[in-house]
Amino acid sequence: MTTLVITGTGTDVGKTVATAAIAALALAQGQRVAVLKPAQTGVVPGEAGDLAEVVRLAGKDLTIRELCRFPDPLSPEAASRRSGLPTVGPAEIAAAASELDATHDLTLIEGAGGLLVRFDAEGSTLADVAWSLGAPVVLVAQSGLGTLNVAALTAEVATRRGLNVVGVIIGSWPADPDLASLENLQDLPVAAGAPLLGVLPAGLGSADRDSFAEQARRGLSPWFGGEFDPEAFTAAANTHN
Repeated sequence: MTTLVITGTGTDVGKTVATAAIAALALAQGQRVAVLKPAQTGVVPGEAGDLAEVVRLAGKDLTIRELCRFPDPLSPEAASRRSGLPTVGPAEIAAAASELDATHDLTLIEGAGGLLVRFDAEGSTLADVAWSLGAPVVLVAQSGLGTLNVAALTAEVATRRGLNVVGVIIGSWPADPDLASLENLQDLPVAAGAPLLGVLPAGLGSADRDSFAEQARRGLSPWFGGEFDPEAFTAAANTHN
């Protein structure tokens, strides 16, 4: 039984799509999969959030659990403070993850924003959750200019806190990549100190389920059950541009 923590270099980098892609491949292999969203922000009660999107893309044979949600699109700490609603801390998150792990082959924990976004006034973060569970971290990154610094900072913090960043996924690869994106195919793994485990195309979140599953298979590494080859992808991307 495996638990993975999915974090990003920031917001809107493709964490939810990457989480759904990993889940889709695991389901295709017959695994029992759970997805845990500790804190959902920017979503009101009754509104579909990230977990609904994961189910739409990956399939209904998932166990999903959301621990708290807030209407303001802020960090969980700030959103909790503004709304007056209670937030959630590492102990509760780890307990929920351990409970899911006991009955599933793969449990994915999708964070909010980056690794050090605060859950509460005590400064608890997703890094604390990963440490308490001993769970590997998958970093979802942007493709273009500016991503290397954030990836390096995230990896350095993770290493200092005793975490294992197992790989990087580019969450939204443009149809017409610029020079920075092309060079980052080689530079992102260096910055993160971890291999490139996938490149997912921009707009993948709008695909139907069958197309999503196929593109997830092509876009993710055999480490997840996919077919992605970073060297072949890099060579092809540079040939076409």
